[in-house]
Amino acid sequence: MTSTVPAPGTLPRVLGSARAGKTPTAQDSALQAVLLDMDGTLVDTEGFWWDVEVEVFAALGHTLDESWRHVVVGGPMSRSAGFLIEATGADISLAELTVLLNKGFEDRIDHSLPLMPGAARLLAELHEHEIPTALVSASHRRIIDRVLASLGPHHFALTVAGDEVPRTKPHPDPYLTAAAGLGVDPAGCAVVEDTVTGVAAAEAAGCHVVAVPSVAPIAPAARRTVVSSLEEVDLAFLRGLMTQMR
Repeated sequence: MTSTVPAPGTLPRVLGSARAGKTPTAQDSALQAVLLDMDGTLVDTEGFWWDVEVEVFAALGHTLDESWRHVVVGGPMSRSAGFLIEATGADISLAELTVLLNKGFEDRIDHSLPLMPGAARLLAELHEHEIPTALVSASHRRIIDRVLASLGPHHFALTVAGDEVPRTKPHPDPYLTAAAGLGVDPAGCAVVEDTVTGVAAAEAAGCHVVAVPSVAPIAPAARRTVVSSLEEVDLAFLRGLMTQMR
């Protein structure tokens, strides 16, 4: 799939240390960029979202069914919050619930923000070898900016938030926006994701996906490699995958 230039008002946040548009060397020409999901992929926060949703709805007098966790994981807040309102019949608007969920999540990450095993090492390696790297999340900008303080903004050439694109995951827009911002072909991008929703977005954009399942299982498929942990993923691994795809 050919990437498109994002519409006005949907540009990603380009960081001060950006290396977007870096010309790949002969060594890494098959791997033009690495695009990384955030929640459940780099930071161990998918459980945080569910815990906050349970607490917020408990305060509203409703109990969430554990089976719904697989429905709401990995997608935009508008979808997950809307589903929970409909499923419970809670008397709250989508806008009001969004504020409560973001606030509850912020309170949690202010106290603790555990990184996924292998995340710090992978980010450091990509940065050391000057691989164009983007953070692509369905979370809102206010959440991403808080998490970046722990991940290190210097690790990313740009970041794309779920409230900055016309359609977020599972649509391809976030990954097409990131590829365009880095000046690379989506087909030359390796995407690391942890949910079916994120994988669908990346594959719809034409990227090769490394899936590291967090809550729900993900099956291997064409242009998709499944691993059990980020500790299995390094630059040599990513380059090898992209070379095979060529």
